[in-house]
Amino acid sequence: MDILLVDGYNIIGAWPELRELKNRDLAAARDRLVERLAEYQGYTGYRVIVVFDAYYVKGIERKYKNYRIDVIFTRENETADERIEKMAIELNNIKTQIHVATSDFTEQWAIFGQGALRKSARELLNEINEIDRKIEKKLQKNHGVRPSSKISLSREVAEIFEKWRRGDG
Repeated sequence: MDILLVDGYNIIGAWPELRELKNRDLAAARDRLVERLAEYQGYTGYRVIVVFDAYYVKGIERKYKNYRIDVIFTRENETADERIEKMAIELNNIKTQIHVATSDFTEQWAIFGQGALRKSARELLNEINEIDRKIEKKLQKNHGVRPSSKISLSREVAEIFEKWRRGDG
């Protein structure tokens, strides 16, 4: 199993779309990141966990699922980097490959020591954009294909059914 641990605010600060959105509405930027990562998770099959520092959201530690993505807000005085390092150790085993998405150079070196692989914010964005292109291409290809009926019908009967379906007959 592959697990992608994401330093949420680091990625938001690195992706132009999210950085701009953050300046207007931080919650919307977080939600947009989770949406994009949900598409990534659905396409790649990775388990995705996003970690946000408590720095921006005061209070006790919170965990919840959004679009089947695990979203974690660290407890006060705990950084996302610290939580990600702990999780990389806890989740790492013979059957699991941990990937960490961050552009924090210090964090990248720390996670290498845990046996995790790193993805920079730019690499992750490029990967997600490529997935979007592949999905769009597949949708365009399938757009013109009509679903086949499980029951073979003559053209005449199919036309009658189509009229009924439209309410014309």
